[in-house]
Amino acid sequence: MTRHSPHRLAASAAVALTAALVLSACGSAPESTGPAVALAPAAPTKILSGVCPAQVDVQLQWQPQSDMGGVFGLLGPGYAVDTDAKTVTGPLVAQGKDTGVRISLHAGGSAIGFQSVPSRMYLDDTIELGLVHGDQLVSSAARQRVIGVTPLLKYSPAILMWDPATHPGWKSVADIGRSGVTVVVSQDQIFPQWLVSRGMLSQRQLDTSYSGAPARFVADPTIAQQGFANAEPFTYQHDTPAWDRPVEYELLRDVGYDVYDSNVTVRADRLAALAPCLRKLVPIIQRADADYVTDPGPVNAVIVDVVSRTQSFTPYSADEAAYSARLLKDQGLIANEADGSIGTYDEARVQRTVDELVPILNASGAGLPALKASDLVTNQFVDRSIGIR
Repeated sequence: MTRHSPHRLAASAAVALTAALVLSACGSAPESTGPAVALAPAAPTKILSGVCPAQVDVQLQWQPQSDMGGVFGLLGPGYAVDTDAKTVTGPLVAQGKDTGVRISLHAGGSAIGFQSVPSRMYLDDTIELGLVHGDQLVSSAARQRVIGVTPLLKYSPAILMWDPATHPGWKSVADIGRSGVTVVVSQDQIFPQWLVSRGMLSQRQLDTSYSGAPARFVADPTIAQQGFANAEPFTYQHDTPAWDRPVEYELLRDVGYDVYDSNVTVRADRLAALAPCLRKLVPIIQRADADYVTDPGPVNAVIVDVVSRTQSFTPYSADEAAYSARLLKDQGLIANEADGSIGTYDEARVQRTVDELVPILNASGAGLPALKASDLVTNQFVDRSIGIR
């Protein structure tokens, strides 16, 4: 199962959302990892009590996985997993020290009926922060605008993948386009139309029936398919017995789909109210993201543990988490900006994305207004001295 693909048939989504809400209402006692741990207090500049909510709630875009390492690095020991609500809650820490508040990470995907994260944030006022991909920052701006305050990923891990045995001459997305073969993607993905607008694919190649399952690719290896570099290449080779061999791929980043990913966002109408909290919290997130790249093992262990406690989650192994963390680092998907900072925005780059995507989305009836990068992202809370060293 592709962990990042957030789209399913509308009927399935409605059923899943209803079930999730019923379970959340009924609930069960969260399963703790052990007794509360006495933590040393963080430095005064990193104490969040008094400026942040007593519990900071974060909506994830999918089930826990390693490209969320920057926020899972905020979760301290003694956390509790609520398998009904699909949340994990514990002390919010800054490099292992207590900031005086708690954090609750809420799974996305099926746990919220495959809603988009901006939709969930506008539906549930208890959610302060949400992880939103860069193209969704643009697509949600007409009615549910959220503002990125720091990106966990400098680039998206999105790919198009293919079977090298069937297509030994392919090296790139351009080869897929020239071949005319079917390209299977999720219905609401934005990048396929961007590729068409750039002449890299033709409209007739697109098949928007991708559900996240490997069955179609396994049954018909002549197709190309969407995926994520830190997921499918590993799972198809190691966790899909019907395939059990490598795939080849090209990152969409490398053909110019230049979006920041896993942006930590707030609702536009709550930015001012949360600003005092964000001034302290955002640098803590930046540091956690940098520390994750440097030493992902401890955070990966937490992610794997959290996933293992919830039966409805797709299994996530320590080997896959380690593979993903290596790839995110080696491919520069988590990386410093040119000035040596991590988790900051190049607004000129964001503006290029906006200028490219708004016409494509409006051609499909999105009704987006003219947008500036500053409508969607801000550097006002970041600390440019924080980077991967």
